[in-house]
Amino acid sequence: MKRRIISLGWGARKEGRNIWTRNAVKGVSVRKERRKRDGRNEWRLWDPTKSKIAASLLRTKLDPARIIPQPGNDCLYLGSSTGGTVSHIHDCVCGSRNHHRGKIIAIDISSRMMRELVKLSEIRPGIVPVLADARDIAQISPFVNKKVDWMHQDLSISDQAKTFVKTAEIFLKNEGIGLLSLKAASERAVDGSLEIQYEKAEDILKKSNLDIIEKIDLKGLEEQHVLFYCKMK
Repeated sequence: MKRRIISLGWGARKEGRNIWTRNAVKGVSVRKERRKRDGRNEWRLWDPTKSKIAASLLRTKLDPARIIPQPGNDCLYLGSSTGGTVSHIHDCVCGSRNHHRGKIIAIDISSRMMRELVKLSEIRPGIVPVLADARDIAQISPFVNKKVDWMHQDLSISDQAKTFVKTAEIFLKNEGIGLLSLKAASERAVDGSLEIQYEKAEDILKKSNLDIIEKIDLKGLEEQHVLFYCKMK
């Protein structure tokens, strides 16, 4: 029986429990993910156990299409690692040869990760790899020449919510979408249980210029993680 296809906007779709993005570089996988053809298009499987955003698309109780950015958007990604999730966002925002003219400013502090990001950017125009400490606004600001439409933070640091708020209030435009992937294990142990840490983060967000649209529990896909789906007021 053929699975029902649910469009998540240009370049992304859901089939059963699977998320796929339209491959901007046909014939090439980024993390050895499965690919399949559908007419003239090729689609890449987006693994929700390796991507908090993919996990949130399966776990959200709202419209998942509103979580991912739109074609042509300017995006800021803090903690991009080797670029697995960035590549799927690129499929949606930039498309083949960046015909949508989108941009993803991908920040990571690791030189090793950056080498992989640079390689990725060479075949996926629109990705701007930046070696920087995502907690330091001064290091990021030279690469962000205008406020962005969409932002995601995935950093293994303490004070994740404070860092997210500080960055979003500077770089995210009004009505822009901000996603905070909160990893409880990275917060200080003295901050209490998982739920207490999530509550503290939620309180910080509520006192900011961000509206929390949904708090998404990623249990079963990404353990000890929640994703806060927010919008700038």
